[in-house]
Amino acid sequence: MKKLILGIAVLSTSLAFAQTTTTTTTTRTTSSSDVRFGIKAGMNVSSLSNDGTLEDQGSKIGFNAGLFANIPVAQSFSIQPEVLYSQYGDKYDDVIAGNRISYARHHDYIAVPVMFQYNFIPNLYVEAGPEFGFLVNAKNKLKNETNNDVINESGDYKDNLNGFNVGIGLGAGYYFTDNIGLTARYVAGVTDIAKDRPGNSDAIRNNTFQVGLAFKF
Repeated sequence: MKKLILGIAVLSTSLAFAQTTTTTTTTRTTSSSDVRFGIKAGMNVSSLSNDGTLEDQGSKIGFNAGLFANIPVAQSFSIQPEVLYSQYGDKYDDVIAGNRISYARHHDYIAVPVMFQYNFIPNLYVEAGPEFGFLVNAKNKLKNETNNDVINESGDYKDNLNGFNVGIGLGAGYYFTDNIGLTARYVAGVTDIAKDRPGNSDAIRNNTFQVGLAFKF
């Protein structure tokens, strides 16, 4: 009788382990093939920094918007490539003869971030990865903010800048529902924005903080 009970216990344990393994494998297979597409949009707070320091000249508000695909590759891990229209640049103010004068540089990119995401829980993740940018527009604007008068606005000078930009992104996100989430990301520039920089001058790089909403289909 003891041998029979022991045999039943061993058999039950083996079946339970086999069932658990099968269920886990099935779950992982299902999640790994569950590619989801979405759209996202938000605000950029961007600046330009000398040689990667934090002593930038000022911040400019812009926007980002585009598409993404979330591709699970393992349990809790996924890759999220994106294609965004993203406004970078900087802005700083000065007071001249009682008027507040602002100078802004508007640099617009088609940005392609590739983020590697880890989910602590199903609806909360952290991310890191490279961002590749392609410059599509570059303009300067000098404006009297006191009377809202544009003093001067340059034409497109993107040919004077580096057309390719590389940055490193770090961020996090939280999905309130299965479809709607809040995202935040900081992108630190790696490449110089200037095409031909004199050897004795510091490199200037893009930096931006992004916050926005994402919607998964």
